[in-house]
Amino acid sequence: MGHPDNPTMTIAAIVLYLLLLSHQTVSEEQVQRYVIGEKGENTTLQCLDLPDNMSSVLHYWTKDGAVVADHNLSNPSEHVSILNNGSLRISGLLDTDEGLYTCECQTMNGSSLQTHSKIQLKIAGGPTSISLNIRPATLLKNGTLFVNENSDVYFYCSSESYPSQNLTWTVENLAQDNPDRASGNKSSLEFSISKILPQDQGMYTCTSQNTLSMTTVNKSQELLVYYAPERNPECRWEVGNEPSDVLFICTWYKGYPVPTLSWHEVYAESVIAKGPTINSTVQETERLEIHVNRYILHDKEEVKCTGHHVTGVERSCSFKLEIPFPLGDPLVTALEGSNITLSCSETKALPAAKTVWKKMDDVINNTMKYILSDNGPTYKLTIINVTKDDAGIYYCYSENPLGARELEVILNVKTSAGNGGAVVGVFVSILVMMTGIVVGVTVYSKRDRICIGLGFR
Repeated sequence: MGHPDNPTMTIAAIVLYLLLLSHQTVSEEQVQRYVIGEKGENTTLQCLDLPDNMSSVLHYWTKDGAVVADHNLSNPSEHVSILNNGSLRISGLLDTDEGLYTCECQTMNGSSLQTHSKIQLKIAGGPTSISLNIRPATLLKNGTLFVNENSDVYFYCSSESYPSQNLTWTVENLAQDNPDRASGNKSSLEFSISKILPQDQGMYTCTSQNTLSMTTVNKSQELLVYYAPERNPECRWEVGNEPSDVLFICTWYKGYPVPTLSWHEVYAESVIAKGPTINSTVQETERLEIHVNRYILHDKEEVKCTGHHVTGVERSCSFKLEIPFPLGDPLVTALEGSNITLSCSETKALPAAKTVWKKMDDVINNTMKYILSDNGPTYKLTIINVTKDDAGIYYCYSENPLGARELEVILNVKTSAGNGGAVVGVFVSILVMMTGIVVGVTVYSKRDRICIGLGFR
């Protein structure tokens, strides 16, 4: 402890001062002020209610009854020092600096010590070194984590804080009304989500708050939940404006993030691809379209769309290409003046074929003479009031992007005169048959007379 510079101060006064320090006790009620200092920072404790003539005053600062600083120290400490106004300066606060500080003053003439301030200094440290861990999760290039749907996910957070802390896990997303997930007052905090769902994704934050200084620090991590589409991809096609062109369409919806899709051909092991083939680039999309024409399409080949998802799910759809093959009766006979219907069906083509009726190279359209009917796979052509001019070859023509096939139908037309001759022929035949029957019956009834030579008389 330092001594006042006043030479008149007696040894008895010094002894009395030491006795006062050694027997001094201060209760909580006697504390005039509380000061909270951050560990590692600097703080200043002020000595209050000082005399007007500061130059004639000597200051003493004690901590828990022991002198820590006065004006007479020949080698002042860099850690603890008294300022010109009597305040106590503490640099680089430590845990050991916590305690009850008392500012005491004595005049130069050796008057008794007077206590002017009692300050309880509390040291708070942190929160520092806050860290969080979410597992099992995969880190993306942008720092975001993702997990797969229905996996079990564990959340862990830790922090250092003195004298104590409160830890809290919260989540920010659109699907959750209550953001709180877990809370505690230990050095670490963890919780888990079993079979995580897409609505659990969001920004997860761990918050640490010092219970003394109320200093708050937090750390956040965005977590995404990936899931593959529940259904398989869907493959379909649309024929273009030209029959030789087709648009293959592959869709795979309701997955996150979007999958990768690709079109390609499937060959049997014994088949070697020749010439151009269907082989689209892999694209991250829910809908992949590819334009192709008959120059790279082959009858009976399989075309497949394969979808890959980042969760590891792979699914596909496919169809087998078929060239048209119309079927029907190739020979039809009609009576002049009647109506006749030509019919054909096409069920094999894929993509579906466009079917028309032709006579020679001319496509037949609906008129007063011709009536066209398209009922599913059956295509009909009705000719009204058939004449000799209607006789000839008709074609049921089917075409899809793979190629075209046609069914040849020959129409024969018979006149009404030809019909009269047929009626006469039938009548003569019946007359001859009836004459034979009458002769036979007569011979049978006169068989006894014939046998004795009397004849029919």
